[in-house]
Formats: sequence, structure tokens, C-alpha cells
Amino acid sequence: MKKRPAQKVVLIAILGAMAYLLMLLDFPIPFMPPFLSFDLAQIPEVIGTLIMGPIAGILIALLKELLKVALTGSGTMFTGELINFIVSVSFILPTWMIYRKNKNTKSAVYGMLLGSLVATVIACLSNIYFILPLYGKAFNLPISQIVAMSQAVNPYINSLPRLVLIGIAPFNLLRNGLTTLVLGLSLNRLKSALGKSVQV
Repeated sequence: MKKRPAQKVVLIAILGAMAYLLMLLDFPIPFMPPFLSFDLAQIPEVIGTLIMGPIAGILIALLKELLKVALTGSGTMFTGELINFIVSVSFILPTWMIYRKNKNTKSAVYGMLLGSLVATVIACLSNIYFILPLYGKAFNLPISQIVAMSQAVNPYINSLPRLVLIGIAPFNLLRNGLTTLVLGLSLNRLKSALGKSVQV
């Protein structure tokens, strides 16, 4: 059964609010760069994608970031919100590409696994080439000082490549992987709760 436009708007709003609330429950990970905070806000985004398609998932991710800026402000001069949105989109699109071919739990999990890898690669490249430089420019910090901030919590992070390989890459693999695990274990229950809205 297809959802009416008004129903989709309401569901996008609800899932966007849920994603924002989950983002508020973020916490730091030991030995990870201090500007990285762990949360499971991608879960509502993926749920929305599986139910309504990738445009809905992207809108949920965008709404989450807009709510964050409007209600709690940006402590990163919008670089944090930008990279979060980029990573969310990078996770959502591969998930949908695999899932749409055969809408079942296995396809959803395979899609999320691919999405986890793609999003991690995109996160690393984005941080190297424009997010960290933008962050440094916004706060008048050289890259070396950003690396030093990370080295203070993890002595092995002593260069930009190590910041990416030891900090950003494993952080994103962990967050994306846990999102995949949680949803993979709960998709059948989600189907029972939502009926024909989602095919898993």
C-alpha cells in the first residue's frame, strides 16, 4: 500500500525528530579524536529509506541537521553538520541501491554493509580534502594543531594520515556497523509493527 503525500510528510517529520533526539544522546569514544561523537541517529534515516525510498531518507537526514542547528546551534561552524549529512547520504544511497532489487531482510543488510563501507570511504576523503581544512579555517587552527588535539587522547595519532586511518575510519566503521547490526536484528519486528509499509 502506497503512502499518501501527507502521510509521507508526517512520517518524514517524525523520523527526522527521532534522528535529532538520538543525536542528542551522543557520547565520545575513548582514544578517538575529540571532535567525533558517537550516536545512532542514522537508524531513523535508514528506516525512512526502506519505507519510502532514498529521497525520504535524505530529507530525514537534512531535517535532523536543520533541527540541530536551529535548536542547539553549531559548535563546529557547520562543518560537523555538513559531514554528518554527507555521511548519511553516502550510507543511504548504497543501502537503497541493493535493497530495491529484492526487498527483503537479506538485501537490506547487504545494502547497509555496502553503505557502511562507502560512507566510511567518503567520510575519510571528505575530512582530508575539505572538512578538516574548513574546520581549521573557521577556528584559525592549522591541521597540525587539529592532529595534536587528537594526539592528546591517542598518542598514535601523530599525522593527518593516522588521524584518518586510526580515528575517522574506525569511528565510522563502528557507527555504521552498529547501525547495521541494530537494524538487521530488528527489521522483522519493524515489518510487524508497520505492516505493508515496509517489505523486509
